[in-house]
Amino acid sequence: MFKRIMIASETSPAAQKMLYCLNGLKKLGAKECIIMKCFNPDEISVEISNFIIDILREDLEKQKAVMVSQGYSVETRLVSGCMRTELNCMAEREECSLVVAAAPDQSMLGEYLFGGTAHDVIHYAVKPVLLLRVPVGQDEECADPAEAFKALEQCDLTEHILYATDFSDNAWRAFEYVVKMVESGVKKVTIVHVQDMVKINPHLISRVAEFNEIDAARLQELKKILMQKGCADVDIHLLYGIPAVEILQLIRERKATMTVMGSQGRGFVNEFFLGSVSQNVARHSSSSVLLVPALR
Repeated sequence: MFKRIMIASETSPAAQKMLYCLNGLKKLGAKECIIMKCFNPDEISVEISNFIIDILREDLEKQKAVMVSQGYSVETRLVSGCMRTELNCMAEREECSLVVAAAPDQSMLGEYLFGGTAHDVIHYAVKPVLLLRVPVGQDEECADPAEAFKALEQCDLTEHILYATDFSDNAWRAFEYVVKMVESGVKKVTIVHVQDMVKINPHLISRVAEFNEIDAARLQELKKILMQKGCADVDIHLLYGIPAVEILQLIRERKATMTVMGSQGRGFVNEFFLGSVSQNVARHSSSSVLLVPALR
């Protein structure tokens, strides 16, 4: 499923912890990885550029050693340019099936991906993007750093998948990844659809029962597909409210370990300028988030 992955590397404690959590991706077929670190030559003076580059290369080798210790075949890339553009280009050129970055509240890069620039990795991703959030407390009880990292290796990203859908074409594409996860052994999935109160109130409020009947049938069909593929525990939720708020609350309540959703919903133009549901979920989720881009 995710045989070859691209890791957006940073020099930060969060990025180091993230690498140990990637042991769990091997359940989804991950065997090879490229660790990419990017620097902007315009931000480095000529006098210290060689010194900085040597530090970045040394850090890449340390991160490579971590991934090799987990059984990955590893390559490294040190690239000059802008991360948000270079990352996508290299992922496509190297035929990677997944891009991985640390979650936004845990790293500078994560915040950068959600910054003011419209042309960022999330909006223009050509490959699925996993924003990985290290589980809270997973390593905090271990005084020994080696034991702490060992504890992180045990975190299971696929223990409980939450799939959020608005039944758009992009959401159906994301569902195909959930199906593949189930085929790879995932046994617990929660499916959620939220009736958007902003779009329904006040003119369509009289049709909520009708909408619920249609969408409940859709959810049941998705559940049936996953159970036929071997998923023993499939839970469905049909909610009413503000989609991002309801999804985030359900993630916390159900203690999902990974949330899967399309990066673009039905209202792409509006979401692009106003802040999409997927972007808000990815930024504030207590779980890791896999964003699946639309076909372009």
